[in-house]
Amino acid sequence: MNAERKAAWILVATTGIAGLGWIFSKETIQGLPPFGFVGLRFLVASIFLLPLCYKHLKDLTLSLLAQAVGAGAILAAALLTWIHAISISETLGEGAFIVSLSMIIVPIVAWLLFKERPKRAFWFAMPIAVSGLAMLSLRDGWNSSIGQIWFLINACLLALHFNVNSKLAHKMPILLLTCVQLFATGIIALMASLMFETFPENVESSIWGWFAASALLATSLRYVMQTLGQKGSNPANAALIMLLEPIWTVILSITWYGEQLSTNKLIGCGLILLALVFYRTDGRIFKMRY
Repeated sequence: MNAERKAAWILVATTGIAGLGWIFSKETIQGLPPFGFVGLRFLVASIFLLPLCYKHLKDLTLSLLAQAVGAGAILAAALLTWIHAISISETLGEGAFIVSLSMIIVPIVAWLLFKERPKRAFWFAMPIAVSGLAMLSLRDGWNSSIGQIWFLINACLLALHFNVNSKLAHKMPILLLTCVQLFATGIIALMASLMFETFPENVESSIWGWFAASALLATSLRYVMQTLGQKGSNPANAALIMLLEPIWTVILSITWYGEQLSTNKLIGCGLILLALVFYRTDGRIFKMRY
């Protein structure tokens, strides 16, 4: 298995863990304030990773540290908008597919910031994927809500972070980069929680169980795997693979919360998979051979 294919499979596994993270987060904020949950989650995750990367701290320059913290600040802004949107939304599936628009935005941001023009196949795959996302978001017509707006803001911030993180992954050890970003995110989120939220006096033990799963599996493990996958993949290619996350989220939401998979959602999933196959093969799979 070559390096690029291995990176692709790592990203596929990452999307599954990310899908579980939506369930873990939704359950946790039933007993913890949203911003406080994000802060504790990422702070614990960074502490968990520290023993695995502390040896590299001595080689970390102030310039690289500043860049990693800056990327962490972007991630913090993205996650705070995300958890706020989850807290005011009724369904996870619709939000997951709106957020996955970030993976469509990634190659465009890379083009604008780093002059990395997407492959021609991407421009054919993108409208197919967007159509799929629209079908998944439709339910008795397109009804815009404040939650959808927050999810869309989150998508834009995630696209920016994805590009910045891809560049940093080639400058710093993976574990150290992940640890610094998670720590910065945790501190920023806790500061936001202190300003806007009140922490409950008593928290049920089951909530802490969901919190542990969220911090260790959906945060520490997920972000290490995502960074590894990004390091070995083309940004546009990795971006389309990450579109699998909302599909996992819908499947898990159906299993856990009993969400209904409508005809629109089935069509939407099919269109997204079509876009992925088209892009991965540069359209060759659809060419007739004589």
